[in-house]
Amino acid sequence: MRYRLTFVAGLALGYVLGTRAGRERYEQLKKSAREISQNPAVRNTVESATQQGREVAGKAFHSVSEKVGDKMPDSVADRVRSLRERGQGGAEDDWGTSNT
Repeated sequence: MRYRLTFVAGLALGYVLGTRAGRERYEQLKKSAREISQNPAVRNTVESATQQGREVAGKAFHSVSEKVGDKMPDSVADRVRSLRERGQGGAEDDWGTSNT
C-alpha cells in the first residue's frame, strides 16, 4: 500500500510540474533529445554497443546450447534463430542505424 501511495504522489507531482513547465519546455526537451540521437558520436556508440551485444548473445547461445543440448524447447531455439537471422544484413532499423 505504501508503494502505491508513493507512486500516486509521484505521478501527481510529475503532472503538476509538467503542466507548469508547459508545451514550450516539452518542445525544447524533444528538440534536445532529437539532436542528441542524431549526433554521429552517439550513433556510433549505439551501433558498436548493439554489435557487441549481438556477439555476446551469440556466444552465450552457443555455450548454453552445448550444455543444454537437445533439452532446449524447439520454440526457444526457433525464436533465437529468427532473432539471429533478423540481425543479419545491412538494412537500417527504425533509428537509422545499420543492423551490422
